[in-house]
Amino acid sequence: MATRRNTKTPMRLLADIGGTHARFSLQQRGGKPHHVAVLQSQDYPNLTAAIKSFLAPFDSGQLPSEAAFAIASPIGDDEIKFTNSPWSFSVEKTRRAFKLERLAVINDFAAVALAIPYLTPTDRRKIGRGKCVPDAPAAVLGPGTGLGVSCLVPTKAGPVALETEGGHVTLAPFDDYEAGVLGFLRPKFDHISAERVLSGPGLVNLYVAIAPLEGRPVQRLTPATITRRAASGECQVCVDVIKMFSDMLGTVAANLALSLGARGGVYIGGGIVPKLGDVFNSKRFRRRFEDKGRFSRYMAEIPTYVITKQQSAFLGLAHLLDSE
Repeated sequence: MATRRNTKTPMRLLADIGGTHARFSLQQRGGKPHHVAVLQSQDYPNLTAAIKSFLAPFDSGQLPSEAAFAIASPIGDDEIKFTNSPWSFSVEKTRRAFKLERLAVINDFAAVALAIPYLTPTDRRKIGRGKCVPDAPAAVLGPGTGLGVSCLVPTKAGPVALETEGGHVTLAPFDDYEAGVLGFLRPKFDHISAERVLSGPGLVNLYVAIAPLEGRPVQRLTPATITRRAASGECQVCVDVIKMFSDMLGTVAANLALSLGARGGVYIGGGIVPKLGDVFNSKRFRRRFEDKGRFSRYMAEIPTYVITKQQSAFLGLAHLLDSE
């Protein structure tokens, strides 16, 4: 690799890496991310190969001297193993391999949580009513290849993002019909977590459960096909899948808000809901979100948003480097 040029404002590598995509950009302190690239993880044997591919076109003056990675995985020791990808990497070996002065690694949805204060009104779409309470926690969750969950907690020293694996909580049915769907899936999985239905693979899981319960044949469909058929109305089972997906996301989001006291709002990120657009049944989501019996009024006062800004995690990663 070429020798790095010393600059007063070092170049940074920002990376948001999930089970399907590896998103990269360059950024300088105070500046916006640029040269954004979205790579397919399956096209590369490991993270190092993907980083090399992204950096290959840049000259020595553009090479990063520091980096921050948002990883769809628990962050613990030096060795990081992805939950929904065969990739793994050593933080220290990666830092040395790319001659980085520092490398910060954080859970992907903790990075999204850190981005919340930087979102503008055009970066989010409000669902339903409610108003944010200043200096209250704000929750974030997002279906993608998996289901990410975090919370931004204000402190006197600055906001702190919780690194959680909340997508793997046990999913409880809201009514008898949902109990039937989860009961159908139970023999397939040793544990029905929220991620098993609120994710890309989860859309398929819902489809293969709902179709036989409605007396319909089961076809081999991808998440994209399910979404397309739901949008066109050509497949009633697919329509029902999106309805249940919207309902169950409302349940999980409400449980998260109650557990965390997230009166600063609940934000939906990830790769699925923003892409669904009008196919996502926001009215069903919000109705389920507020349906908490004696605490329905409490829930009605909490606003919910869909994050529409692409690569919002980059904002959180830049904040992480700025604050260290």
